[in-house]
Amino acid sequence: MGNFIAAYRGFYSWKVGVLAAVTTILLQILSNVANDYGDAVSGADNEERVGPERMVSSGRISAGEMKWTVIVFVVLSLLSGILLISVGNFKVLSLKAWGLFVLGIGAIAAAIKYTVGKNPYGYRGLGDFFVFIFFGIAGVLGTYFLHAGEIDGWLLLPASSVGFLSVGVLNLNNLRDNENDAKTGKITLIVKKGMVWGKRYHIILLVLAMIFMLVYVGFSQVSLNQWWFVLAFPLFAKNIFVVIRNKQAQDLDPQLKKLALATFVMVLLSGVALLF
Repeated sequence: MGNFIAAYRGFYSWKVGVLAAVTTILLQILSNVANDYGDAVSGADNEERVGPERMVSSGRISAGEMKWTVIVFVVLSLLSGILLISVGNFKVLSLKAWGLFVLGIGAIAAAIKYTVGKNPYGYRGLGDFFVFIFFGIAGVLGTYFLHAGEIDGWLLLPASSVGFLSVGVLNLNNLRDNENDAKTGKITLIVKKGMVWGKRYHIILLVLAMIFMLVYVGFSQVSLNQWWFVLAFPLFAKNIFVVIRNKQAQDLDPQLKKLALATFVMVLLSGVALLF
């Protein structure tokens, strides 16, 4: 989303675009391997877990090997992030650059501390907040800022939309894992509030994501093409419908991928509409 908006406004740098994508992917992998390690060590991953098989808990990789994998992706994410900042639209040693460096360190720390350590925030119901910040606000605004060297407050709307949808993916994960999380002491918002609340929360997240995009395009529209993103809305509506009717936790598993892909489709439609 940040790349597309920057390109539309004439700020796009291919170096920033490529390195932003690489850094994002590395941070996502870091988050996944750290989560695999952390949940296995804490006992949250066990034979009763509903979702896909994990590497450490299944015995395919030892905890020590996964710990080294986490370290490798910390280093790769850090190096990629430094390269990304170095090609941004500002002086290399400026306050802007240092601010982004601190943000990058925060992203790495957040990826690890979700499930790793003595007091992981993912076990205290704070995962939703950090996903919203790093997969939504920081991801979209940070990428745009790297291209443009400035921030536009209106971009909080599409950034928040992506953030809400990202939290929706996490919420599906927590709805699916609710029973096992409660047994193993992983206190997510669903464990705290219950499944009925979680389903209502899911509806609010997806509806807010759609409203924020509608408001953003409504106030910034320059052509009718910009409304192409609404073609993704039936995918969100279907996801809501499945969640509301769900009775078996394992049936939610495919919905994580579907919601992530629906989010990508919305962003892609928004970008194509802006550029063409």
